[in-house]
Amino acid sequence: MADISVRGRLALAAAGLASWASQKAGRGKGSMIGGLIAQQLDPSIMTQLGRNRRTVLITGTNGKSTTTRMTTAALGTMGRVATQADGANMDAGIIAALNAHRAAPLAAIEVDELHLPHVADALEPAAVVLLNLSRDQLDRVGEITTIERRLRAGMARHPNATLIANCDDVLITSIAYDHPNVVWVAAGSGWAVDSASCPRSGEPIVWEGEHWRSTGADFERPQPDWSVDEEFLYGPDGVKVPLHLALPGRANRGNAAQAVAAAVALGATPEAAADAAATVKEIAGRYRTVRVGAHSARLLLAKNPAGWQEALSMIDPSATGLVIAVNGQVPDGEDLSWLWDVRFEHFEGTQVVASGERGTDLAVRLTYAGVDHTLVSDPLRAIASCPPGQVEVLANYTAFRDLNRDLEGLGQ
Repeated sequence: MADISVRGRLALAAAGLASWASQKAGRGKGSMIGGLIAQQLDPSIMTQLGRNRRTVLITGTNGKSTTTRMTTAALGTMGRVATQADGANMDAGIIAALNAHRAAPLAAIEVDELHLPHVADALEPAAVVLLNLSRDQLDRVGEITTIERRLRAGMARHPNATLIANCDDVLITSIAYDHPNVVWVAAGSGWAVDSASCPRSGEPIVWEGEHWRSTGADFERPQPDWSVDEEFLYGPDGVKVPLHLALPGRANRGNAAQAVAAAVALGATPEAAADAAATVKEIAGRYRTVRVGAHSARLLLAKNPAGWQEALSMIDPSATGLVIAVNGQVPDGEDLSWLWDVRFEHFEGTQVVASGERGTDLAVRLTYAGVDHTLVSDPLRAIASCPPGQVEVLANYTAFRDLNRDLEGLGQ
């Protein structure tokens, strides 16, 4: 259990009162406001809460919440694990999660990419899972090569941490390439648009099958320690374990491979870790199927071009309808020009409905992609407009959040 100073205990007591007041006022669980207050009263509280734990940090542009859930399950084969249930991956949410599970000897913490360097400084992690890196909200995150350099410098300050790095992602490989303690995982990368050039030399990246290399620097795809196919997970020393996930998609198999590799780095057995990771079925409403009138709707979330491309590859071509819902609020990024980077051109035979607050912007993109579609701004009504049967629903952040809120109002 963490040894908390007198100031820290007072900060956590104040945080508890704030959380209680927030709950009584009907403003949610109050964990975020509690974390914010604790940090304001004692800036060292994250470090104090992280002491005497073996912590895994999980970051990347896409897949953080899923991989954190899988890592939590895999680490759970060895003991209690502190983690965020709600995906709150900035300082306040991390503090709240560590405080809520103060006695847990292990932690699996999701971290926003921009926050990773200082969170690692505070928590001195045993391992860091580096998933992928691609463009996200440029108004908040900035240029991707700048982020790569910040993360590379941040990880260099922690030579004793084990980096679980995706060697199929050029930018992630650059972050971990010089680190003394790396476990390389062939987790896949369906999006290479943001790594056409070497982040170290600026020269082109050349792909030769699965292998890639820079034409202008001593920089190429490392030999993976772990890899995955449609049936098995392969690891060091001849490890070969079945991997049958409840979640769809090639990307989630890569996420599971990195989660298992992280747990094994901390002492879990590959078999137990893989079995535990496979039990994860949904993450904050993602991937779940709900009944909406005559429709069975499966809910998928995507937040940036790489995530959208991966989510679109999960769409069941036999579905009777596909609802694509797009908002442009601040959490989504108000600039939707990224829609033109996503390939929408392969939905023949499925009724497509453009929806959301920015459904008209999406409809223009679908028109240029040659996709027959209708426009129904309200996602629930968009689902109802599809033929009876299975409907796939793909939404960005606030559209997904608002749809789940509306479904809760219907008792779903």
